[in-house]
Amino acid sequence: MKDLSYPFLRDTFLQALEDSGSVSAETGWTPIHLELKDKELNCFMPLYLKDHSMGEYVFDYAWANAYHQNGLDYYPKLVTAIPFTPSTGSRLRSKQAVTQTQWGQLVDEVTNIAEETQASSWHILFPNDSELPLLHDPRLLKRSGVQYHWFNKDYNSFDDYLLAMTSRKRKMIRKERQEVTNQGIDIRVLCGDEITTDLWQLFYRLYQRTYAKRNGTRGYLTYDFFQQIAIKMPEQIAMAVANIESEPIACALYLFDNDTLYGRYWGSLGEYPYLHFELCYYSGIEFAIKMELQRYDAGAQGEHKLVRGFEPIRTYSLHWIRHPEFKDAIARYLDQENVAIQHHIEQALEMLPFKQSK
Repeated sequence: MKDLSYPFLRDTFLQALEDSGSVSAETGWTPIHLELKDKELNCFMPLYLKDHSMGEYVFDYAWANAYHQNGLDYYPKLVTAIPFTPSTGSRLRSKQAVTQTQWGQLVDEVTNIAEETQASSWHILFPNDSELPLLHDPRLLKRSGVQYHWFNKDYNSFDDYLLAMTSRKRKMIRKERQEVTNQGIDIRVLCGDEITTDLWQLFYRLYQRTYAKRNGTRGYLTYDFFQQIAIKMPEQIAMAVANIESEPIACALYLFDNDTLYGRYWGSLGEYPYLHFELCYYSGIEFAIKMELQRYDAGAQGEHKLVRGFEPIRTYSLHWIRHPEFKDAIARYLDQENVAIQHHIEQALEMLPFKQSK
């Protein structure tokens, strides 16, 4: 496999968000990206000025409500994140290693921007674990969250993966997959240029259908966005397609790099038992094993992933709060929340389907 970097921080991906109109001042995501350029470093960090908290997946609505109840403005705020993408990864793009001093300069730059824009706060969402020591700064509060990721433990096949499970869970998954087959559904995972224009059009229709069904709204992303990434970064895109008698009835979109598969969006023309699990979990796991990827990030939430072998992992976000009293109050809340997160992870680990090592 060619060298594939984290897809969501690629200029191609971020530019497609903007050029397609998915990200703009009109949608509440004003790009004001930050670059640090000198003789030693050329570093890029995504940065957006926002007037709402939608599309972030680290929920701060209670904070915004507390500001409102006290007669203060929470918006605008600054966000360093990949819009609509709750996937962990680097939040700095640089060919050279960024030093702690240089990171401090970036924090200085952002706090200056916060003063200029009258932003109440700055939020860095879903940085990866290895980046956390660098991002440490006394001006930033650290918050924990939980997601469920699948890890490849040198599996040779999906059956090999199932052998690591208890008999009961192994039978459950085989039964679910067989139920999909019994409905006359055939699954294929297509890569890059194998995904036709007709399939992209169907996928987008299903993507919008999923949002409308879930909460009565439209999806954040435009069709033009998907067209652009299909053309400009096909080597990092795959799509699981479900067919009945050669007619597609459901799709799930993945992006991937050298290490990780990222499950993003899915939709179906109708209700088919267990098809969501097949497209969004099992087909993705099979693809990850085939491509020798080490991890499968199937998106936010979903405790039902646990019994299917997705393990709880701690995610992080960092927060600069301008108002000193609110900063102290939020810090106390985060201490309490962290205890609850740790308790949840401990309970979740007990739900995993794997055989106990002796």
